[in-house]
Amino acid sequence: MSQLRVAVVGGGLAGIAAALSAADAGAQVTLLERRPHLGGLTTSIERDGLSFDNGQHVFLRCCTAYRAFLERIGASHQVYLQPRLNVPVLRPHEKGSAIRRSDLPAPFHLALSLLRYQPLSLKDRLGLLGPVLALRRMDPRDPALDRVSFAQWLTKRHQSPQAIDRLWNLIIQPTINVSAYDASLALATQVFRIGFLDRADGADMGWSRVPLSQLHGENSRRTLNESGVETLVNTTVTSIRGSAGSFSLESNSGPVAADRVIVATPPRTAASLGVVHDTQLAEDLGVSPIVNIHFVFDRRVTDLALGACLDSPIEFFFDRTDASGATSGQCLVVSLSAADRYMTIGSSELVATFLEELHRLMPRSRDAKVVTSVVTREHAATFRATPGIEARRAAIASATPGVFLAGAWCNTGWPATMEGAVRSGNDSALLALSLGSLPISGGPQDLERVRT
Repeated sequence: MSQLRVAVVGGGLAGIAAALSAADAGAQVTLLERRPHLGGLTTSIERDGLSFDNGQHVFLRCCTAYRAFLERIGASHQVYLQPRLNVPVLRPHEKGSAIRRSDLPAPFHLALSLLRYQPLSLKDRLGLLGPVLALRRMDPRDPALDRVSFAQWLTKRHQSPQAIDRLWNLIIQPTINVSAYDASLALATQVFRIGFLDRADGADMGWSRVPLSQLHGENSRRTLNESGVETLVNTTVTSIRGSAGSFSLESNSGPVAADRVIVATPPRTAASLGVVHDTQLAEDLGVSPIVNIHFVFDRRVTDLALGACLDSPIEFFFDRTDASGATSGQCLVVSLSAADRYMTIGSSELVATFLEELHRLMPRSRDAKVVTSVVTREHAATFRATPGIEARRAAIASATPGVFLAGAWCNTGWPATMEGAVRSGNDSALLALSLGSLPISGGPQDLERVRT
């Protein structure tokens, strides 16, 4: 029996995961990526001899598929994972607080931390128990949860605006990339169930200790080559023709023949290739941007590895000194999620604004010189996770038999995260390789049958 030929269009995390899963299962795989590098939106740029990631991409201990992906590409030693969740929370001119877990089982592992959480009044702190217990009973797959926003639900459970802004949104905005006022309750429930409530260690945070271009791009390229995957970069696919069992992909690198095709691109690109027939899908999914402002100081200005911020436009900051390649001083990145209001502001103004905010939060920075500053923007960093979004996300199986979709925008049940991207890639390969004895349409029921 001849080897099944699988073509994967797109070299982001979803496409890499799909290609490796298919190759590991014995398929002959060709990966086509239009950029000169792999990794998609998780990449880096070079400035002044230093490396700056295009976004502060964080994962949690509950991100099991992504962590297995790192293991598969030989990169587990290049990331840091907190042994225990600990997020300092800073306010200008105020005593700091922290969100950290104890040794107690979920959901009581955060109880002591939240009882001491100074940004909220004692009444608000005591009032957190009701929503926490309610979230633990809720099923994120319930379609009713996708019809309301997280903040609407919290308000009905007597959460004050201060509690929503100073705690709930502190978690939701960076994970879903929209505010609690805009976020689908279904996805918010998924975040809290998987990250905080089902297990005590689920929200322990991790991040790369090397540039993302190395973590995902270079490691993936090496692993793909070792796995026998033909990887074609600088290759733009212009059309996909044929039917199940016999496809031809036209590209600037020449035609590629395949028995199955996995399209791991953004929704607009997938639509342009004719594999997403819903012309309104990309518009309905929308986009939500992320902006990062990177500062390289001539000296250390904080001893914290990361911090969340209140009463400041800074949402989170991270120490990226080692990852940037800086051999002296300190590199900090300010990470802004749901950053629509910052997309049209010039880089020099953003640098000035957020440098002043760092001065307010970190007095030591006032005596430091900024050696380099860089602003990175991702206009379409994620889909817009508002109510109704779960009903619009695409299934892994496309409308074209034998063609499958992958990407964090697909219906994984997860927000638009690295975990969601990897899961979609794994699932698309699983369906593509397992449908010999299943209906070629490959719907959700077929995926469940394959998994079991």
